[in-house]
Formats: sequence, C-alpha cells, structure tokens
Amino acid sequence: MTETAAEPHIEIMLVGMNGDLRGKRIPMTAEKKIWDGTVRLPSSTQSLDIWGCDNDELTGLSISIGDPDGLCIPDRRTLAPMPWGPPGSKQVLATMHEMDGQPSFMDPRAILAGVLERFSKLGLTPVVATELEFYVLEDDWRETGRPRAPAKLAYRGEPNGFQLYDMGAVDALDGFLQTVRTWAHAQDLPADATTAEFGPGQFEINLLHRADALAAADDCICLKRIVEQAARKHGLKSTCMAKPYSDHAGSGLHVHASIIDADGNNILDAKGGDPAKLRSVTAGLLNTMRDAQLVFAPFANSYRRFQPDSFAPVDIDWGFGHRGTAVRIPDANGPAARIEHRVAGADANPYLLLTAILGGMLLGLEADLDPGPATEPGQKTPADVKRLTHDFLTAVEDFAASPFIRDVFGKRYQTLFGDTKRKEAITFLRTVSDFDYQTYLPRI
Repeated sequence: MTETAAEPHIEIMLVGMNGDLRGKRIPMTAEKKIWDGTVRLPSSTQSLDIWGCDNDELTGLSISIGDPDGLCIPDRRTLAPMPWGPPGSKQVLATMHEMDGQPSFMDPRAILAGVLERFSKLGLTPVVATELEFYVLEDDWRETGRPRAPAKLAYRGEPNGFQLYDMGAVDALDGFLQTVRTWAHAQDLPADATTAEFGPGQFEINLLHRADALAAADDCICLKRIVEQAARKHGLKSTCMAKPYSDHAGSGLHVHASIIDADGNNILDAKGGDPAKLRSVTAGLLNTMRDAQLVFAPFANSYRRFQPDSFAPVDIDWGFGHRGTAVRIPDANGPAARIEHRVAGADANPYLLLTAILGGMLLGLEADLDPGPATEPGQKTPADVKRLTHDFLTAVEDFAASPFIRDVFGKRYQTLFGDTKRKEAITFLRTVSDFDYQTYLPRI
C-alpha cells in the first residue's frame, strides 16, 4: 500500500513552567479555530512538573477542581513556518487564558507581559538580547544512558581537546549549524554570531537585541526548538542541560539588557545621562539574585554548573567587562550601555528568567541603591561577599519566602513554582546515586 504524502498542519503551543512546549497539532483545514481563540487545553497544562505530573495533591489545580479548560489565545506575531514539518506547516505561540478571558496566572508569557506593563507605565522600554549555549550529542543517549560528543569531534571515541572558538569544530558540524541558521532565517529570528564553546560539541548562538522583551523570550524558546529539530535531522541530539558532563563546561543563558525612555534615549548611559542609574539598576539585580536563583537554576543539575574559578559565577558581584562576575557591564557609556546577567543556565525558562531580571532592574529604578565596589580582575574575593547557593532546596526556600518574588511573579505563582520545585528537590535528595555507591559503599 502506498503511503500518502504528509499533510501540512499548524501547531499551537503553550510554554510550561520548565520551558517545555505543549499544545496541539491541528490540520490546516481547521486553522480558523486557532484565530477564533477557541482551542482549549486543561489550564493545569502549565502546572506540570519536570516529569509531566500535575501534582494535584500539592496545587489543587487539576482533578480536585474538575481539571477545567483554559483557552489558548495565539500571538499572531509569533506565527512562523515550521521547516522540519510537511511543506506549508506553521507554528504559533499562545498564552493561556481562563474561560473568563483573563490571562492565566500560570502562563509564563503572561507573567513577563505583566512586568513589561510596569515599565510601560513609567514610559520605559527594556531592550533585551539572549546568548544561548547548548551541547550537541550523538543520538545513542537513550541506549547508553550517557551523553557522548559527536563522532566528528572525537578521536578514538574520546573528545579531541577543548574547542573554544575553534573553527574546525564549526566546520565539522557545518551541516547541522547551517540547518539551524537556515531555519532561524525562515522563522525571522535575529540570530547573529555562532561560536564553538569550551566543551566538546558545545556551541553558542547570539540573538540580537529587541526593544520587546516578550519577543526576545519568544526568539529564545523558538531557537531552542530549532536546535533540537536540526539535531534530529542530522542524527544528533541537542541538550540545554546546564551541566551534561562532569568534566566539561556548563551551558549558560546570558542576558543583555538596557532601558530606553520615550525619546529613545538609553537611561543606563552613564556618560549621556545619570551615572547613578546604572549603579542602582545593578544593585537591584544583586539584591534580588538569591531570591530569584531558583529561576536562574531551576533543576538539581543546574547547581553543578556553579563552580569556583569558572565562568559560571558563585559570588554575587559586579564588574566592568569582567566575565567572572554575576553582573557584567560590557559598556557603561553611549547607546550600547547595558548590563549582562551571567547567572542563568541554558535550562532556564526564558520568560521567567527575563521576568526576574527585569523585576530586579525595576527595583533599581524605583529606589536609589548602591551596588558597592566593582570587582576588579585579579582582585581577591572579599571575606564578606554574598554568594549564590549551591543547594537546590535552599534556592527553593529562598524563592518561596521572598517578598520580591511575590511582587513580581504574584503570590499564586510563587506558591505553585515553589511547591513544585520543592517536591523535585526532595526527590533528588532522596535518590541514592552511582556516586554514593562508588564512593561510600566500599569504604563505609
């Protein structure tokens, strides 16, 4: 029997708390119901944990209240072709609304939109760009249970040295990277430079600045999907795990941000404006960093990335052009004046990440804050420096108790995210690992 050609379709997608995409695949013949706003999914879809469980016993958002539907309201700006699907296929991002028409308190796009509304009321607009790092692996990870560098980057099965800025590594995976770039262009993503990073099979793709932080987060989530689909096309696997290898660099998601006023002036420009503004915004980020670390590092694996003497910060500090600090100021003068937030791993949900960062910046705009002295290269770390936590559960409790988080994310989401992540953290702590058996069983 001859197989008929695949028919084009449109996928409408919601963003979950873990940055996962969930939704429906709809025939193009039924596309109209997407634009009519009548596509439904259970509102609890956006309460699912990393295992896909709704945790109704914790949240009370699923079967205990009848698991009610919500409406998937599409954002037409995000409509884009889906080059890996049958010709003519499309995708669109949506925001979950309750049946009364209000955005769901659980929807990460709606949460970020709420913070942007606060900037708008001040006559200000954040300008944001992201830099996404990821690893590419051989596609036998399901069989082996372990990540493995692409064979093209290995010698006798082992990674062949570090590949930082190595054009040979770019050339070796040129087919995959060209597919990523072609598909990013097809979706009108502002993808800029691609570089090889430290780890074997690790790459970074920069996305250009947007004067629309919601669009910047959309760019990032769509880029992650493109990378995943392109890897599959080339018989590979991509991962945004923060630390897939014990002995290789972790993957980050750095954020560059500035703020413009109604006249298009960059208010963080220390030379052309008020120098205290940049310092106060920086202080707002530092003062809220521990409260929001769970957003920057949302999984147990995330905390393996924070290592001393690495480019993942452990101190809550700042500096001019200093890549070892949590907040780096690449440029303090002129239209390009901005902050670079270097804490988050590639596993962070970009919408929640930008919500936390912009919320911290907003705090610095609303008060006159002092970030303290800048960290200088080669400077010994002060004994009293505040530090990020290396413990998943501690980050959960900091998040759950924070008035800042309650203000920016809303009390209901603070409770939902905190309770869900506490369950994950406790499950991790209860799980006896191979390390325990290899290290302690023979000796204790």
